[in-house]
Amino acid sequence: MSDYTLVHNKKENQYEYHIEGHLAQLVYDDQDGVLYITHTLVPKELGGRGIAGALTKDAFEDIEKCGLKVKPMCSYTVAYLEKHPEYKRLLP
Repeated sequence: MSDYTLVHNKKENQYEYHIEGHLAQLVYDDQDGVLYITHTLVPKELGGRGIAGALTKDAFEDIEKCGLKVKPMCSYTVAYLEKHPEYKRLLP
């Protein structure tokens, strides 16, 4: 896990980091225990720090801990999964 605090905002269907007054988000659509990752959003003020990667890693770790599966739909998470094949175990 990263140095950031992961928040699972189930009401909004997203994982979040709250950093320096900004919100980084990994947004999903839950379909019967498969989380379809639709957006990875990091404000430009937080760019260049590896926050998207840390958020994705932390979210994937939480998804696995909860016994769920993941289906990347946004280009960032698709690319992340290609670079980190160890998380392919989370695919449905």
